[in-house]
Amino acid sequence: MPAGFSAADFFYILPELVLTGGALLVLVVDVLTSRQQRPLLGWLTVGVLLVTTLTLLPFSDANVVVSRGLLAIDGFAFFFKLIFLLTAIVTVLMSSSYIEVEELRAGEYYFLILCATLGMMFMASGIDLVTIFIGLETMAVAFYILTGLLKPNRRSNEAAVKYFLLGAFSLGILLYGMSMLYGLSGTTNLRELATVLATQERSALLIVALILVVGGVGFKIAAVPFHMWAPDVYEGAPTPVTAFLSVGSKAAAFAMLLRIFTEGLPFLAEVWQPMFWVLAVVTMTVGNLAALTQSNIKRMLAYSSIAHAGYVLIGVVANSSRGITALMIYLMLYVFMQLGAFAVVVMLRRHDVVGDELKDLSGLYFRYPVAACAMLFFMLSLGGIPPTAGFMGKFWLFSAAIESGYIWLAVIGVLNSAISLYYYVRVVVFMWIREEVLGSPITASPAMVVALTVALAGAVIFGVYPRPLFELAELSVQSFGGVVAAAEAISYR
Repeated sequence: MPAGFSAADFFYILPELVLTGGALLVLVVDVLTSRQQRPLLGWLTVGVLLVTTLTLLPFSDANVVVSRGLLAIDGFAFFFKLIFLLTAIVTVLMSSSYIEVEELRAGEYYFLILCATLGMMFMASGIDLVTIFIGLETMAVAFYILTGLLKPNRRSNEAAVKYFLLGAFSLGILLYGMSMLYGLSGTTNLRELATVLATQERSALLIVALILVVGGVGFKIAAVPFHMWAPDVYEGAPTPVTAFLSVGSKAAAFAMLLRIFTEGLPFLAEVWQPMFWVLAVVTMTVGNLAALTQSNIKRMLAYSSIAHAGYVLIGVVANSSRGITALMIYLMLYVFMQLGAFAVVVMLRRHDVVGDELKDLSGLYFRYPVAACAMLFFMLSLGGIPPTAGFMGKFWLFSAAIESGYIWLAVIGVLNSAISLYYYVRVVVFMWIREEVLGSPITASPAMVVALTVALAGAVIFGVYPRPLFELAELSVQSFGGVVAAAEAISYR
């Protein structure tokens, strides 16, 4: 065993090891089963994710650094890993019927979902630039392939090429910024980086490195003006993949953002906070205004997702314990709202209907009232109407901004939430008022029913009684090194 490593290192990454083994198991079972037995792969994948979640639970109160300073096993990582695993479980549940209609290869689809989740988990734990990069690329490569999985579909092929090219370009920018940080500090460990930079004078090279890292991370969270890829990729990718990308990838990118900026660059907060303030305002505004004119549901939800990235950036700008707590709470609530909405869109896909246009929702209340009522709740929640989960999430974010002195940022966020109600209500109008269109009956598989139930239950329960989630997030933040580093940076200045 290499020097510096011990059996404890492998114990602390047990969830990742279980997930890796489960992904390989899915591939083996795919080869050994007949075509008629392939639907069982979905339940096997859910089982792998549930077992991974169980192995994660013992680390809820851990706060250690393992693997020679490459990984932090703390409450922050635990919370984000729960988000990733929950997102993956709901995505797999909503995928079974879609895979059958599109005739996708189930084994490779589920394997890639598990690989993307594995990359996200390493991103959340990474406190070294090398670890974060490896996790990021593990996730990104899986998503590049998943986006183009509809091989006969030209939109899917185009989306995959655009995503790959722009992703590679943005990765180059991010890596160049990281390499400059390494050159200036002599280390890739974020906590050592913070210590070294605290004793140095700010140079032009350091500011350039900071700008490059902001640009690279901005692409991953689809912040304006780095959002160009999102609408086309969301529209062209398989719908469950779009759902997974809009929630899981975004949460992982924010985990990476918090690790880099609040743990690695806390003494430059007065430089990067104004940058993220501008990004938050522009992202919220452009995302909501662009969504107003969309007739394709997936593109509308893509611009909506961009706007929500702007809301989440408010927690980054606040740069306080409450701000980071609000950010984490909002991302968890976003899982239920966004995945629930996409689950209904997946249900619209039948052999004779593509189901990704607003007109495909026409008369949904008369054809499948339960789905229509669920979609109504998800739209109201995304719009931030009380007493939904979305309202609680936005309230916590805006109050964190006000507490940190960013009153105008909170005001702009409220105004943008009001704008977003227009296109969310449009969806409701099509479902409840427009006449029914022709097409085969809409049905829901047992797995889809479970996915919708989980999403709806989460959105309802945490909207009415959010206290357990708030307490978990607050406990998770207490062990996060970024909060301590931010407090030290403020006292240092």
